[in-house]
Amino acid sequence: MIDLHTHSVYSDGTNTPAELVKMAEERGLTALALTDHDTVGGIEPLFEAGAGSSLETVPGIELSAECRKGTMHILGYFIDHTNAALLEKINTVREGREERNHEILKRLNKLGYRLMWTDVEDQAGADVVGRPHFAEALVQRGLVKSRKAAFDLLLAKGRPAYVERYRYTGRECIELIRKAGGVPVLAHPATIYLPDDQLKGLVMGLAEHGLGGIEAYYAEHHPENIEKFRNWAEELNLICTGGTDFHGRNTPDLKLGTGFGQLRVPDEALAQLKAAVGQ
Repeated sequence: MIDLHTHSVYSDGTNTPAELVKMAEERGLTALALTDHDTVGGIEPLFEAGAGSSLETVPGIELSAECRKGTMHILGYFIDHTNAALLEKINTVREGREERNHEILKRLNKLGYRLMWTDVEDQAGADVVGRPHFAEALVQRGLVKSRKAAFDLLLAKGRPAYVERYRYTGRECIELIRKAGGVPVLAHPATIYLPDDQLKGLVMGLAEHGLGGIEAYYAEHHPENIEKFRNWAEELNLICTGGTDFHGRNTPDLKLGTGFGQLRVPDEALAQLKAAVGQ
């Protein structure tokens, strides 16, 4: 059993890389990829925690890409997390995220939700502050009943405290991952809200520009979606990958490795990724 899509405290998860490794071992996983949002800060701690373990630890990242309808993320596997170009580009994203975060705080305050920046920082982990930390701060201050309510009322795209931030295009994300020696994979394609013919056209265009895989096996994909994306992968010569998108307490019903209980990511996915980078 493998899980190729997880998050730690270095982005918007609630577990350290060492805790993820321990949990993966306890659940009988053979491989775990850390794919934090727009940061590689957790990769070295992941390697340190996995040293001497039977668990294979995979360096990864999840880059946010421009998307007019829904959400587009590009996963990168087996990246060189010390690559200078990669570090420079994600630093630009980080700066844009910081500007966005302070604007979110201003909007919340203007709407009457009295938060301080320290309230949000207290909920963040070791690295990137994101909307889930705003949501938890709102809950802790008793201003909303739950994280879901915070997103539904305030923080989700289109809601009054939502602020757009700087993102690269999908093609730029692919190029960046390739330059860092990794394999770019389209994450959870069902979150891109396009009709099937347009979505497939988008995937075909990305494949022509170096996309290496598509995340067919995903905790929130219905069986028909999994089958559809598997067929597209076969047609376009893409690797079928998968994972839970585990965030720890931020996704309490989601289990590492199995998602909501039914997810099984084939070992072949990891073997094909390794072959693609010459391992």
